[in-house]
Amino acid sequence: MQIDVLSLFPEMFSGFLASSIVARAIEKEAIDVILTDFRSYSTNKHRKVDDYAYGGFAGLVLQAQPIWDALKALTAQGPAPVIYFTPQGRKLTQSILEHYAALPRVILLCGHYKELDQRIRDMAVSDEVSLGDYVLSGGELASMVFIDGVARLQAGVLTDAQSASSDSFSDGKDSLGFPCYTRPEEWMGVKVPQVLTSGDHAQIEAWAQAQAQSLTRTRKTNEAASKLKGPMRLSKS
Repeated sequence: MQIDVLSLFPEMFSGFLASSIVARAIEKEAIDVILTDFRSYSTNKHRKVDDYAYGGFAGLVLQAQPIWDALKALTAQGPAPVIYFTPQGRKLTQSILEHYAALPRVILLCGHYKELDQRIRDMAVSDEVSLGDYVLSGGELASMVFIDGVARLQAGVLTDAQSASSDSFSDGKDSLGFPCYTRPEEWMGVKVPQVLTSGDHAQIEAWAQAQAQSLTRTRKTNEAASKLKGPMRLSKS
């Protein structure tokens, strides 16, 4: 899968692309991430890519010309959907990641400043995606979230192929994951639920499904009423 990223700050991706699952996906040639600084497509002698908004609104707006020319150069290599990250977009979900993970190529457009010229959004953007109801300084962090999400879905990237399919919201499930435990069996006086050490796979599966459904009901469907835990207090031993 080829992922083209249009950004004014490609250096932000250096550590991210060299770490963890994404680095493994690149090493296995499951994904190829190509960074393009669309400032290099500016026709302004100072490589300026933004200007004041018509109407007297506060904030600077990214100009259409450098983004358009950068997209023209990329799509000349072949067609690909252009995804723009904005709070006005549809909320990113696992099903959206699964859809795009199956495509051979996508182009991620990272906005910055107040906004980008609406004409680019109308004429060149295929999909608008949001991480949630909050504002970031630019689309770079959202792009990293997207890249991580599609990278781990590529064949051969995760050591355990079933790991991704059992994650929260996978395969169209609108549910959270279930509690997980590892060795030791007893820690700080708390034991692993007995069902998980029973060896009865049918009971274990039923337990996992019940736990996932319970978590979904209490945390997802009633977020406004959920209570936060207080600060952790460590007692001296």
